[in-house]
Amino acid sequence: MEQLRSLSALLDYAKQITAEKGPKCIAVAKADDPGLFEAMEDARKAGIARFTLTGERAKIEAAAKAAGADLADYNVIDCSASEAEMAIKAVTEVSSGKADIYMKGQLHTANFLRGMLNKEVGLRRGKNTISHCFFHHIKGYDHLFFVTDAAFNMYPDVAQKADIIRNSVQLAHSFGIECPKVACLAAVEEVNPDMPATIDAAALTAMNNRKQIKGCIVDGPFALDNAVSEKSAQIKGIDSPVAGKADILLAPDIEAGNALFKAIVYFSENETAGLIIGAAAPIVLTSRADSPRTKLLSVAAAVVFADSLKK
Repeated sequence: MEQLRSLSALLDYAKQITAEKGPKCIAVAKADDPGLFEAMEDARKAGIARFTLTGERAKIEAAAKAAGADLADYNVIDCSASEAEMAIKAVTEVSSGKADIYMKGQLHTANFLRGMLNKEVGLRRGKNTISHCFFHHIKGYDHLFFVTDAAFNMYPDVAQKADIIRNSVQLAHSFGIECPKVACLAAVEEVNPDMPATIDAAALTAMNNRKQIKGCIVDGPFALDNAVSEKSAQIKGIDSPVAGKADILLAPDIEAGNALFKAIVYFSENETAGLIIGAAAPIVLTSRADSPRTKLLSVAAAVVFADSLKK
C-alpha cells in the first residue's frame, strides 16, 4: 500500500478495506452521548464500522434520538449496575472475538481502563507496555506526525520507551510507512549525563542499531526543531537520516508529550486523532471535548490498525 500522508487519506483507506472485507465491529462502553452518536453515525454511514453499545438502554435511546439516529442500526447490551459493568461487557465483546475494537463512551476514563486491563477478559498482551499515540496532519507538512506517549505512560523507563516505540512503529506500518524515522526528544541534541532524557535517547538509538528495536530508524537525542526541520538540523551540523525528517516523535515523559500534542492542536492548522496501542486490539480513547470529526478519524485509524493486526 502507499504511504498515507493525511487523515483524509486514512479515512479513504478505511473505506477501501471495509468495502472489501466488511465493517469492523466496535464495542462502545457507556454509549449514551449525542455527540458520540454523531461520530458513530458518520462511521456507520461511511461503511467502516458497526457498533455494539453497552449502558442503560433508556439513556442510549435518548442519546440516539437527540442525534437523529435509529437505534435499530445498533446492537445494544442493556446494563445499568455500574460503569465498571458497562466497561467489562464492552471489553468482553472484544476479547471473545465478537468485536474488533474497544471504544470509550461517557464513562470515567479510570473505569474504561480497568476494563481494558481486567485479568480475566481484558486486552493486555503479555508483559508488553500499552501506550497511547496521537497522529497529526499539520498544514505545511507532506506526511503525518506520530506523538507518543502523551496520555498514558507518565515517566517511562528505557525498556518501556522501547515498547512505546515498537507500538508506534507497528501503527505507522499499518499506515503504509515502511521504515518510520523515530526521533527521541529532549531539550538538547547532545548526550548530557545530567539530563536523563538524553541518556535514554542514546540507549534507544543503540538498541535500534543492534536490532533490538526493528522496522524503523531510531536516533536521538533531538531537540524538537532539529527533529522536524531539515534547515535547523543543517545549521546545527546534525548528520542523521532522522534529523529534520522524523515521523514519530518520542516524548521523554507525559508532560512534554501532552504539551507537544496540545501545542499542535491549538497552535497549528491540523487534523488529529489517537489510539491506545500495544494491546490485543485497538482501543479508541476519545475525549468528550473531541469533535465528531476527530472521533471519526480515530475510528478510521482503529479500523485500519485492526485489519493490519489480522494479517
